[in-house]
Amino acid sequence: MSMPFIGIKQVNTTLTPLPRYVIDPTMKVLYTALEIAEKVNELADKISSEYQGHELFIVGILKGGFMFMSDLVRRINLPMRIDFARLSSYGNADRPLGEVTIVDDIHEAVAGKHVLIVDDIMDTGHSLLAFKNHLMEKGPVSVKICTMIDKSERREASISPDYYGFHITDGFVVGYGLDYAENYRSLPQLYLLDPEDRRDIS
Repeated sequence: MSMPFIGIKQVNTTLTPLPRYVIDPTMKVLYTALEIAEKVNELADKISSEYQGHELFIVGILKGGFMFMSDLVRRINLPMRIDFARLSSYGNADRPLGEVTIVDDIHEAVAGKHVLIVDDIMDTGHSLLAFKNHLMEKGPVSVKICTMIDKSERREASISPDYYGFHITDGFVVGYGLDYAENYRSLPQLYLLDPEDRRDIS
């Protein structure tokens, strides 16, 4: 007896954002999907070259860094191990709230390893500085930071990313993993979010 054919639901296979994810259709595209892909390739080549001959232990910061990290690790030409951590400082606000909490720490030992923290953005720098110092206490050979966005104007901590994709001075960026109140993460491009649109759209 033959089994009935089960159809496959058609899905959106393009990189075009679905309209429901954008409140304002005129919201400014900061960097296109193509520009992002080119920058990821550039970063991967640089990291592969500088860590040549070593295994790299990559720590992705959730949730914002998931999309950037997934693209980056597929292009780095090195042996690597991967873990994740989750930090809390923003909540639903548009800037860090102060105290940094490690909600979920890494689960593997990093002693004697070269560690690369991968995140979406470095803003005030407090979160990534605190987490870098936390990892340094675990005895790695080195700890460096790679972010998609280096946002320097509001930098308060004495730290800069060792690798970054794009540098901006101000503006609230969403898309490509970055969110506002858990919205906009899945957009494949980076947008500047107008202050009027900084509200929950769920």
